[in-house]
Amino acid sequence: MQLVFATNNPNKIKEVQALVPSHIKLLSLGDIKCTEELPETTGTIEGNAKQKADYIKTHYGYDCFADDTGLEVDALDGEPGVDTAFYAGPQRNADANMAKLLKNLEDKDNRNAHFKTVIALHLNDEYHEFTGICKGSITTEKQGKDGFGYDPVFKAKGYDRTFAEITLEEKNKIGHRGKAVQQLIELLDKL
Repeated sequence: MQLVFATNNPNKIKEVQALVPSHIKLLSLGDIKCTEELPETTGTIEGNAKQKADYIKTHYGYDCFADDTGLEVDALDGEPGVDTAFYAGPQRNADANMAKLLKNLEDKDNRNAHFKTVIALHLNDEYHEFTGICKGSITTEKQGKDGFGYDPVFKAKGYDRTFAEITLEEKNKIGHRGKAVQQLIELLDKL
């Protein structure tokens, strides 16, 4: 089976490739010669995932899946949410995003947050959606060198290390994207 993963993020591709069984070949946007920026204009995580998957299916004709992920922080009324990648501006800079988040939480006692990933799948002219959530909290400073995005400031519930301090295998077991991908794999295995 061949599926396009509609992302240009090499870190996401690496995470998902580690989870997908070997009989499923993942194609990147580069593999299908898609060089344009995929639209993400719906205002919701679910809508953006579907919009990206719809775009690839409509314009390239491939069975595909796309994801969108948001970090939702309780004390900030769900920010950065759908704007997670652009929290500090259009440049999508992870360090600037984390700096803004930590600044906005400076005077907050409640540091509870969760990551939410939604995967939208177009397969055999059917649409499916999968959601993975990982609850945790935001640290007061960056910790760890691995991972990407907000990983250095997010600790999953029950863990004393950030996502940037645990292995990819650990992150895939407990993380939001890993949970959503597992649901995707379960459906693919039934087919």
